[in-house]
Amino acid sequence: MPVRPPLPPQASDRRRLLCVAFFIIFLFSLLVAKFYMLQIAEGEKWTHLANRQHYFVVNEPFLRGRFISNTSIQRAHPEIEQALVVDILKFHLHVDVESIPPQHHAEIAQKLIQILDLPAEKHSHLCEQFGYKSRNRKLKMWLEKETRDAILDWWMPYAKRNKIARNALFFASDYQRSYPFGKLLGQLLHTVQNQRDEVTKQAIPTGGLELCFDHFLKGRMGKRRLMRSPRNAFEMGEVIAKPQNGADVYLTINHCLQAIAEEELEKGVKKAKAKGGWAVMMNPYSGEILALAQYPYFYPPHYQDYFNDPQMIEHTKVKALTDTVEPGSTFKPIALAIALKANIELRKKGESELFDPHAMMPTSNSFFKGRGKPLVDTHMHPYLNMYMAIQKSSNIYPARLMEKVVERLGASFIRKHLTETFGFGSKTHLELPAESAGVVPLPGKKHPNGKDEWSISTPYSLAFGHNIQVNSIQLLRAFAVFVNGGYLVQPTLIRKIASNPEEGAQTIFVDHTHLGRTQQFPQVLEKECCSEIVKGLKYTTKVGGTARRADVPGYSEAGKTSTAKKIVNGAYSDKIYCPSFIGFTPADKPAFILLVTLDEPEYGYTPGVGSWHHGGTCAAPVFCEIAKRSLAYLGIAPDDPYGYPLGDPRRCQEKAHWAHEIRELKEMYEKWNNKEPGKT
Repeated sequence: MPVRPPLPPQASDRRRLLCVAFFIIFLFSLLVAKFYMLQIAEGEKWTHLANRQHYFVVNEPFLRGRFISNTSIQRAHPEIEQALVVDILKFHLHVDVESIPPQHHAEIAQKLIQILDLPAEKHSHLCEQFGYKSRNRKLKMWLEKETRDAILDWWMPYAKRNKIARNALFFASDYQRSYPFGKLLGQLLHTVQNQRDEVTKQAIPTGGLELCFDHFLKGRMGKRRLMRSPRNAFEMGEVIAKPQNGADVYLTINHCLQAIAEEELEKGVKKAKAKGGWAVMMNPYSGEILALAQYPYFYPPHYQDYFNDPQMIEHTKVKALTDTVEPGSTFKPIALAIALKANIELRKKGESELFDPHAMMPTSNSFFKGRGKPLVDTHMHPYLNMYMAIQKSSNIYPARLMEKVVERLGASFIRKHLTETFGFGSKTHLELPAESAGVVPLPGKKHPNGKDEWSISTPYSLAFGHNIQVNSIQLLRAFAVFVNGGYLVQPTLIRKIASNPEEGAQTIFVDHTHLGRTQQFPQVLEKECCSEIVKGLKYTTKVGGTARRADVPGYSEAGKTSTAKKIVNGAYSDKIYCPSFIGFTPADKPAFILLVTLDEPEYGYTPGVGSWHHGGTCAAPVFCEIAKRSLAYLGIAPDDPYGYPLGDPRRCQEKAHWAHEIRELKEMYEKWNNKEPGKT
């Protein structure tokens, strides 16, 4: 067998070189393939894993929208924006447990307990957080800047000395609701809970305006990425998503008027030894609520105390809207207006009118169909006209008018105008939760006890505010009809809602300041009816009226008292009342209409003062004090320069507003009722 000759040296070297080259190419190909798998095919996976090891993301907080006071009504001062609620920067303390060696856990926990000055019952909770294998455990919320700085002053040298990542302890900034005016407007504003929603990271409102306008107030969280490294402090980080702030809500309420109303209401409730009370001030032409006070107060920062106490939770409601009551005598002008409306309807048909407001009507007979007991007035008045009936707060006179309306136009005429003209039985849709629509009796419908809601005697009960339930905003809106010439306004708490951008143009989401809004209000009552009712209401606060204590020195005013009994166990109580006074000033061009209600004042009588629980005794003085201070704040000049109390040098009884009309009405009353001159 032939033997192959050995390769020459050059060929052998070439062969080895080719093998090495192919091997290197093969390795390089493997390396390229691996790089492709790592950086392209699985690039996102490994990038995410690396970022988790070296970076972490914290929320960048947004500013929740503010509530802004209505300073546009200040006549003597330029409009200056005043926030009623603001967000204050606070800090949450977090720990990256896995970045801290276990031997340091106990020492760090004890030092934090000392700096934070935690009570003994919370020591164990903080120490437990270091037992979790976690990159992010929350240790303490809502820290002040001073506390944060104290922790950092200790932590930074400690971390450097022990070679621990400086941001193993880190702070997440957040904004906490703050109330510059304390309890002012507490029930309306409410607040947000301390803990955010775990999924959306949004604040959780407790009620009030915070709840109603949450979709405008809430913003959008931003994101900040931080590096885990001993060389990188917390302050270093990249904003990867910018936060978006919430929109601001501009209220119709003015903070000064609100403060006046709350101060005077508190005084009135305490003086009357009442259970509580509320006062609502409204612009009768636009429906804007200028003040809404309630006592006892609700302090938003202490919301947990209220919601955990069955008795205190009552103070979180806006009772002017959520609670309905029988309006009592404040409803009499409504009944009289319906009778005046009946006059107009009969006149259109070519029939004789129902009654003459100036004419004498017998009121000694107090028996009515369907009633087992006669009606009574506080004093016997054999003859009255409409103005005397309002002045003396007669029950019999308006009941007689309702009797005439039923005979001529039917009971449906009364209910139609209660619901359609004045809006009773329907919500006002004021921008707050839990409004009660009230109850207007309905023919054919029965009470839970089986009795008819609308019986033969119902129109007579309605005449003096019984057998009907209304809330305070409904009653204000009804009286505004008399003041503004017959228009049914839409009550509102909002002037506008607008974005609060750090840069760029402002976006308006809701605007109630334009003229077109008020021009849309329907006219529901003729002006002649309104002027007659206002004329009658002017007698109430003067000599001979039931609300002398509502007379505002230097100004004209008009209004109506009520001393409504509360229903207890299905029957009217003889000692538990809910008195009120509703009025407006100046009488001929009111700056506002104001309702004051006291809940369960002390029952009793003092000679020379009167019954403590009467609306003219306990609620009317509160109206006077709120009105007097509010008119001065608004810069409205006195329109009755001679209408001052006895002893005041500015007083002139002959020249005072409505003095001539009062004297004429008094003389007429004495003549009709055979009274001695000077006595009523």
